[in-house]
Amino acid sequence: MPKKMAIPEIKAALKTLPEWKRRAAELQREFEFAEFVEAMKFVNAVARAAEAACHHPDIDIRWNRVRLALTTHDAGGLTERDFVLAARCDALANKRGRSAGC
Repeated sequence: MPKKMAIPEIKAALKTLPEWKRRAAELQREFEFAEFVEAMKFVNAVARAAEAACHHPDIDIRWNRVRLALTTHDAGGLTERDFVLAARCDALANKRGRSAGC
């Protein structure tokens, strides 16, 4: 089982992901795309990355906006796995031509 991170570790890791926010035991970020189709392409890319990592985010889709929430349920909070997948999602968004972050 992955090890739950301590608050100082979380704060340090968040410095590498400035657009992500910690909300209780989750990492959250909203992505905005030019149109719905681009948002869905991003969601599909995230799904493939999540499946490969065996670590699945909560995904909320609102037309051209996608909100991701990451946590490691079996560890009871945030782990390194959440930060690794968050960084991968950032890379996927940049590849897709994300229009603006929120």
